[in-house]
Amino acid sequence: MKNWDKIFGFILLAVLIFGAPFVLPTNMHYVRLLIGLAMGYILSRSYTGFAGSVNRAYNTGSTKLMRTLMFMFLITAIANVAFLFSAKNITDYDLWINPINLGLLLGGLLFGFGMSFSSCCATGTLTDLVTDLPRAGITLIFFCVGVFLGFPVQSTQSWVQKSWFTSTTGSKFSNGVYMPDWFKWDGLNGYLGAIVLTAIFAGIGVYLSYLYEKKRRNESTYSGVLSERMQDKPLSDEGIADYSLTSPTNYDVMFKRPLTLKQGAIGLAFLFVLLMGLTKSGWGASTPYGFWFGKVLTSFGVSAGSLASFTNQPAAVFAGPWLANGVTVQNFGILLGTLVYFTTAGLMSETIHSVPSLTVKSSTLYAIGGFSMGFGTRLSNGCNVGALYSPIATFSLSGWIFLIVLVAGGIIGNMVAKRVYA
Repeated sequence: MKNWDKIFGFILLAVLIFGAPFVLPTNMHYVRLLIGLAMGYILSRSYTGFAGSVNRAYNTGSTKLMRTLMFMFLITAIANVAFLFSAKNITDYDLWINPINLGLLLGGLLFGFGMSFSSCCATGTLTDLVTDLPRAGITLIFFCVGVFLGFPVQSTQSWVQKSWFTSTTGSKFSNGVYMPDWFKWDGLNGYLGAIVLTAIFAGIGVYLSYLYEKKRRNESTYSGVLSERMQDKPLSDEGIADYSLTSPTNYDVMFKRPLTLKQGAIGLAFLFVLLMGLTKSGWGASTPYGFWFGKVLTSFGVSAGSLASFTNQPAAVFAGPWLANGVTVQNFGILLGTLVYFTTAGLMSETIHSVPSLTVKSSTLYAIGGFSMGFGTRLSNGCNVGALYSPIATFSLSGWIFLIVLVAGGIIGNMVAKRVYA
């Protein structure tokens, strides 16, 4: 049937919006589902991914996504000041002021290395389950294994838990460095100085990105990214004279035409701020992956108590319902939001038929990539959102350090992958 995928997409969206409240345990779970749906939709429609910031630059020379992420980090941090500046008690917020230690460095390297092999990150694995199920499926399985096996290390090793540096506010969380503590004299309780420093760090990222892209262009090794060219293509106004609400052209503009990277960044920043306001926490994704693997083990007879003893996690996360965990619901929302976009845009059939076949070599690389990312998240206390985006957006110095080692790991991983496929 013609347009079956579009019809399915809208039915799915309606079922999720109107049916989920009867299935989910609390209103906050429903809020997380809606935010997850919007995240998945925006990530997919804007062709945005954290892994792509390094992979695109290495493979094509384009640094536009990296520069856009710098913009997103900055505007999100500025917006979050609305909550943090007026907070009577800063500990009411679950800020991601992660420790700065050997674990952060090794975890970032492992995560960057893994995302170059699997061509996705923690959230990208969820979106890619729709666009490339074989690759993302293998990656996700081993990502879950990596997180699960990393739980004992994360909870017991001092080089993962203790921080080399801390600050007054940071000591109230995970003993990391909270940048506003450096600028308490600035008249805005440190937030003006922290915003300026965040802008400087983001500006350095943009500057280095331009230098790298300039080098690639001058060396004639720049190829660019097809999706970025599609996004940048200006919308013609020639059809306005024949405008119709039900015209195919109007449908494409409303539901199919890609968002620009900047539009995607603004949308994700808005959702992050909304999440912060409603949940008093940032964006996390990877920890439930370990819970999922544990739940699978319980179906084979492994007791939740023994899993809790091994991982140092509460037994309830393995024995309880799948939808009991709010971040799990949010992650499912990201997956379903991606599915909503590709179906309502009428791209599902095209996407399915373009999925490459698996080989022993590619499957092995995806497995290594997934495990490397999963285990790395436990060392760095987070993934591309929990160790990068959320810390930077809440003025934790650890996020910027993680970015540096993430890029380094991504470069190393791409170099190794290039040799393997040579």
